[in-house]
Amino acid sequence: MLNLDRLRSLQAVAAHGSVSGAAAVLHLTPSAVSQHLRKLEQETGHQLVTRTGRGVELTPTALLLAKRARHILALVDETEAELQSYNDHPVGRLTLGAFPTAARGVVPRALRLLAERAAQLEVRVREVDHDSPLPQVERGELDVGIVQDWEHMPISWPGKLSRRLLMVDTARVALPADHALTDRPTVRISELLDASWISRPQRSTCHEWLMHTMREQGAEPRITHVVAEHPTQIALVSAGVGLAMVPSLGLGHLPTDVVALPVEPALTRRIYAVWRREAAVRPAVRVVVEALTEIGTELTA
Repeated sequence: MLNLDRLRSLQAVAAHGSVSGAAAVLHLTPSAVSQHLRKLEQETGHQLVTRTGRGVELTPTALLLAKRARHILALVDETEAELQSYNDHPVGRLTLGAFPTAARGVVPRALRLLAERAAQLEVRVREVDHDSPLPQVERGELDVGIVQDWEHMPISWPGKLSRRLLMVDTARVALPADHALTDRPTVRISELLDASWISRPQRSTCHEWLMHTMREQGAEPRITHVVAEHPTQIALVSAGVGLAMVPSLGLGHLPTDVVALPVEPALTRRIYAVWRREAAVRPAVRVVVEALTEIGTELTA
């Protein structure tokens, strides 16, 4: 009989193109994924991978099996969801994926609510940086995801996913308290074109958003510092070495020598919870989405 965990490893290698990529999304070691593939070869009696330099390539037989595995795993997930729908209370395990500022600003509060309302539910959090958790939800690697939708980078919504708007988050510019513009209630983007910027790394949504915003104003942003974490950006602003454009969820507790002001025109992003439609019958999914919605409402009140 085919082992589901081994089929899941094969499907992940097919989806991500490498053993290491599959290991990352499955939260396994590469050696564990390789072992799953070897055992699957023994179970099927077919060669599934060939070595290509430092990586592997799936054989035609493996690609056929990976295609079947997607359907098998989807059917298993759907069956488990239907069985769980007969429970009066959310039980079992649910994996929640979120981009960094939501993982810090939304998820902990939701987990506190869930500890009170669904004590038998085990929620596992996965922070997903740079890339959206949307594909991982679609593939079934995450049960629920928190995704962001910017005006200049709108989401193309897969048809088999459901979503709920949690909140609208507005960006602010973080400046040293002694900056000439801090006496304003808001700052116009056109007044920031010559500033030195502290940005997140390339490929991150916030970096692309800063680049797009400045270029729309006809300027190429002068990025002098690149750091991954918003708190580090704020620390550099405090040191007086640049400005940072930070979503409100990423601001945290500001030091006294940093001021965060709204910008004009307003820069906003929509934050959604997403889940697979067939999973909507799971009490665990429903209670998690409700908790996230409640926290989102509180944060925008």
